[in-house]
Amino acid sequence: MSARKARPPKSGARTRARSAASPRATAPAAPAREVPADRFFRDVVASMRNGVVAITRDGRIVFINDVACRTFGCKVTAAHLGRPFFDVLKNSPDVVRILAGTFDLSTLPNRAELRLKPSGKVIGYTLSHVRDERGRISGAALFFKDLTRVEQLEERERLRDRLAALGEMAAAIAHEVKNPLAGIEVMAGLLKRQMPDSADAQAILGDIIKDAKMANAIVLEVLEFVRPIRLQVERVALGEVLQNAIAMVESKVPRRDVVVTCSLADRLPNLLGDPYQLRQLFTNLLTNAFEALGGQGRVAISAGPLVPDEDSATPDGHAAPSLVVEIADDGPGVPSDLIDKIFNPFFTTKPQGSGLGLAIVRKIVDAHDGQIDVSLRPSGGTCFRVTLPLASGDQLFD
Repeated sequence: MSARKARPPKSGARTRARSAASPRATAPAAPAREVPADRFFRDVVASMRNGVVAITRDGRIVFINDVACRTFGCKVTAAHLGRPFFDVLKNSPDVVRILAGTFDLSTLPNRAELRLKPSGKVIGYTLSHVRDERGRISGAALFFKDLTRVEQLEERERLRDRLAALGEMAAAIAHEVKNPLAGIEVMAGLLKRQMPDSADAQAILGDIIKDAKMANAIVLEVLEFVRPIRLQVERVALGEVLQNAIAMVESKVPRRDVVVTCSLADRLPNLLGDPYQLRQLFTNLLTNAFEALGGQGRVAISAGPLVPDEDSATPDGHAAPSLVVEIADDGPGVPSDLIDKIFNPFFTTKPQGSGLGLAIVRKIVDAHDGQIDVSLRPSGGTCFRVTLPLASGDQLFD
């Protein structure tokens, strides 16, 4: 039986076979690779400039972004997810309290504000329930924005309004008080020259003149404090301002045995500011240091660029380029129970102080959109830390 010979393929079949094998054949375009939806949504939330915290019904962390970590002072990694929220957020007891009561409320707060302890930061937050496909509550989400900067700006605005009203009143009072004070000083001086042989009269009249001058100085300081600051902004060399402040304070307060050291970082950039106001700022701080030392001790001045950290970062994780000046002394320091009051107007621990020197310092710092902090040194003494941005923001006192 003869074997059947294979039939050659038909012409159409041969054409199709060649087309399939030909490298010139156009293959259908591959579909675009899709990003998994859950991963994309996590990336969106992680990139938000607002803080987000999500928890399950049984109180475990499902998600927390970097903004929330910085605000609440916690460091959360993937290994921490799934842990109880009260453990992860233990540094923010107020937030723990709010989240703990989330599932007991039928109506959750919207656009509420909260001041965090102990950091003092202010947040505006919204709470919402997370529901599954059946409408059952399976978790909760906290959305918030850091309002600390907004709160500071509003406080400065309120301070400006108060100072404007106080300034009008102080100007009227100063006009009525300065002329009698000048008259008292002049008349006491005339009497003193007319009674050179009376020691008692000389002592009494000398006290009158001294007290009149002190009262006049207080009136001038009050006027200086309530007068709105009108910054004459220009490029300022910080080292030159500090040297001028040192020379000015030495002409006002006897230096005696006080040793002053000044350490400036190399190539400090110039900042935008008012050189006269900045000189007054550092003159007041140095005057306080000299008076606290009483002619014996050390004052250390240092200046350099700000090294950003978690506290100096803005909600988007960046910090404005700034310079930091520290003025530290080894004097007796400020009592710890009074350190929060030293910037208040008319608060002083000096027998003859007006209590306006540091209040004016803070006003000048605020006008330059800066920040001032005070701390007690472990070895004794006080350290003032002034942070000034290289480019000031809104000038609020104009």
